[in-house]
Amino acid sequence: MPKQTHLHCSFCGRGRDEVKILIAGQEGHICENCVEHAQDIITQELGLKQEPPAAATANLPSNFKLNIRKPFEIKKFLDEYIIGQDDAKKVITVAVYNHFKRINQKPQADDVEIEKSNIVMVGETGTGKTLLAKSIARLLNVPFAIVDATVFTEAGYVGEDVESMLTRLLQNCNYDVAAAERGIVYVDEIDKIARKGDNPSITRDVSGEGVQQGLLKMLEGTEVLVPPQGGRKHPEQKMIKLDTKNILFICGGAFDGIDKVIARRVNTNAIGFNVNKETQEYQKKNLLQFINAQDLKKFGLIPELLGRLPIVTYLNPLDAATLRTILTEPKNSLIKQYQRLFDFEGIALTFDEEVYHFMVEKALEYKLGARGLRSICEGILTDAMFELPGTGENKLHISLDYAEGKFNKSKLSLLKVA
Repeated sequence: MPKQTHLHCSFCGRGRDEVKILIAGQEGHICENCVEHAQDIITQELGLKQEPPAAATANLPSNFKLNIRKPFEIKKFLDEYIIGQDDAKKVITVAVYNHFKRINQKPQADDVEIEKSNIVMVGETGTGKTLLAKSIARLLNVPFAIVDATVFTEAGYVGEDVESMLTRLLQNCNYDVAAAERGIVYVDEIDKIARKGDNPSITRDVSGEGVQQGLLKMLEGTEVLVPPQGGRKHPEQKMIKLDTKNILFICGGAFDGIDKVIARRVNTNAIGFNVNKETQEYQKKNLLQFINAQDLKKFGLIPELLGRLPIVTYLNPLDAATLRTILTEPKNSLIKQYQRLFDFEGIALTFDEEVYHFMVEKALEYKLGARGLRSICEGILTDAMFELPGTGENKLHISLDYAEGKFNKSKLSLLKVA
C-alpha cells in the first residue's frame, strides 16, 4: 500500500492524486494528459489530420450526370428569380449551353475544336450578378463554385493563391475530379484585381496585375496541381491534378467608374441641330450597354486576360419599375421573405401599396440597387420584429405613415445622397 502513494507519470511527473487515470507499463506509468498530447504529435507528424477523401472517392460513381437544358429553358428558370436583365441572361444561357455541347462533342474528321467561351459580366452593385450565378447553380447538375477575387494575391505573398478557387470546386463535388473538370466557376469582384497604375510592372502589384497573370493559364486551360485543403496552411498535403480546359469561368464585377471611360469613347456630349436629345439622355443613363474589351483594358484589366474572356456582357441599372417588381414578384422576393419570417410567429404581414413606392424611391435615392431594398425593409420592420414575437398578435399592417416614421428613426435615413 505505501508504494501506491508514490506512483507518478513517467512523462510529466504528476502524482497519482493529480491525474484521473494512470496507466501502468512494465517500468513506468503514463497519465491521460500525456496520452492526448502524444496523439496530437502522432497526428501532426504523420499528416493524418483530415486527409482529403480524394483517393477514397476516386472510384465511386459520379453524382453529377450532365443534365443538358436548352437556352430558353434556362432563361425561363432564371426569370422566376431575376427580374429583367434579358441581354445578360441570353448571353449566359447560350454560353452555358455551348459549354455542355463542347464537352459532349465527338471527334470528327475535320478536327474542328471548339474553344471555351469564358464570360465577363459588368454591372452596378445590386443589379443581380451574383444572384444570376447562384440561380444557375441551383438549376444545373454540374459542380459549381462561387469565389471572391479580392482574397487572391500573387504566388509567394500573404493571401490565397488562384488555385484555391479550384479547391472550392473540388470540395463542392466531393473531390470527384472528373466532375470538377467540367464544372463552372463564378469569380466575383473581378474588378478589384484591376491594375493599380497605368504603367505595367513598375512596382509589384501583388493583389492586382500579379493575380491577373496567375489566372491566365487557368482560364485558357492547363493542368493545375490543386491543394485539396487550401493553399499554404497545409504544406504536407498531396496535390490533386486538375485539367481546366473544360471548366467554364464566369467573371463579374461592378467596375465602378467605368461609365466615365465609356462616355469618353462614345462621346455623348455631341451638340448640333441633328442630335436626338431623348436618345442621348437614354444613353447617358445606361452607358454600360456600350461596354467592350477596350474599356475594360483602360479600367485596368491586362490584354492577355481579356483575350481569355472573349464574351463581355452587361447588366442594366435598375429603374423604379424594376425595383417595384423585385419587391413582390420573384419566387424569393423580399416581401415574401419577410412575410414568411412573420408567419413563423403566426403574424400575417400586409403592406399598403404606397409603402412599396416609398421603398423604391429611397432605394433609387441612395443608389444601392436591390440590396438597398433589403436595408430599407430592415429599417422599417426591425422594431416590429423585436417587439411582436410572444405578444399574441396575429396581424401587422404597414401603412405609409408607419413606414416613414420607422425609416426616419433608422440610421439609414442619415445617409448622404450622392
